[in-house]
Amino acid sequence: MITRGLILVVWSIGSLLAAEVLSAPRARDLGVPFEGRPGPLNAITDVEGVTVGEVTLIDSQDPKHQVRTGVTAVLPRGRRSNELPSFAGTFALNGNGEMTGTAWVEESGFLEGPVLLTNTHSVGVVRDAAIQWRVRQGKADATGYFWSLPVVAETWDGYLNDVNGFHVKPEHVFEALDRAHSGPVAEGNVGGGTGMICHEFKCGTGTASRVVSIGSSAYTVGVLVQANHGVRETLRIAGVPVGRELTEHRVYTDPTLGSHDTGSIIIVVATDAPLLPHQLKRIARRGALGIARNGSFAGNGSGDIFIAFSTANADGARDEVRNVAEFLGNDALDPLFQGTVEAVEEAVINAMVAATEMHGQLDHYATSIPHPALSELMRRYGRYALP
Repeated sequence: MITRGLILVVWSIGSLLAAEVLSAPRARDLGVPFEGRPGPLNAITDVEGVTVGEVTLIDSQDPKHQVRTGVTAVLPRGRRSNELPSFAGTFALNGNGEMTGTAWVEESGFLEGPVLLTNTHSVGVVRDAAIQWRVRQGKADATGYFWSLPVVAETWDGYLNDVNGFHVKPEHVFEALDRAHSGPVAEGNVGGGTGMICHEFKCGTGTASRVVSIGSSAYTVGVLVQANHGVRETLRIAGVPVGRELTEHRVYTDPTLGSHDTGSIIIVVATDAPLLPHQLKRIARRGALGIARNGSFAGNGSGDIFIAFSTANADGARDEVRNVAEFLGNDALDPLFQGTVEAVEEAVINAMVAATEMHGQLDHYATSIPHPALSELMRRYGRYALP
């Protein structure tokens, strides 16, 4: 077990890693073309009010217990998320995974508080810590106590991380929530995505956004993914069959592990478009088309679970006897559907490009996608997007 003193060191290392990742190249920097118009940051935080916090835990001092994990927090309305819910909807493409609190999201149509991402065996501690954090933020509700069903999602990092060491502690959850900020979002080996692998390349946290026009108004849709899914052979990037071209440096020494999609992906979609819960569920479903563009088929062993929320209709989300909400007509939603698909597709590749190679538990190793080779494939297939 890691002592508190060592954990503080890990936090410091995590901050340095996040700073490094913020300066790492993204997929567009390698000449990968994507459709659509990104927001200024090409990140979920392009949706005004959304903040993201990440705590990265990496420790190699004990060779038998390599720590490669963390926590990511997405706050729909920043600090106001505790007191002001957001309309939301969820969708499970394949349910071999976990996202707590979704029964109430589906029942009520509201996301009450943040969305937290971590590893599979840390869902419980993160959920409980999220409630503790909320209680610390202010006085109890009118009934004299807090009532909370936090949304916490997971993907499995046990190939690289000592997942049964339970290294994520409540203080890491508090730190991720307290650190949440607007602006650029670190990608790759950070936060809950620290130990993740997708399409048999090192992967993790990724983000992207799109700005779409509907009538005379412009709306933003932003995406954050924790990507730990897919097999190598099916990987396509901007239509190029990258997985069939880049066949060296397999992740798994046991070849049978790479032949099945046993990973997972969590997708968080934010938008400032005024949408009702059933419309946000439709937005969440489009995440499936985004990962399909990259070659995912949502295998039996994969947990592909998505949530979408809107930052609009703040007044309509208050606890009043009668509320008024504005919403777009269903016939107007196509640009948002398309923007979601495009942003998910790019966010996954951003996670892959930002991630660096990693050694971990039991001498396991995950290679990063080779940047020069990826750029060369874009050129060879006539898809290179830089001058």
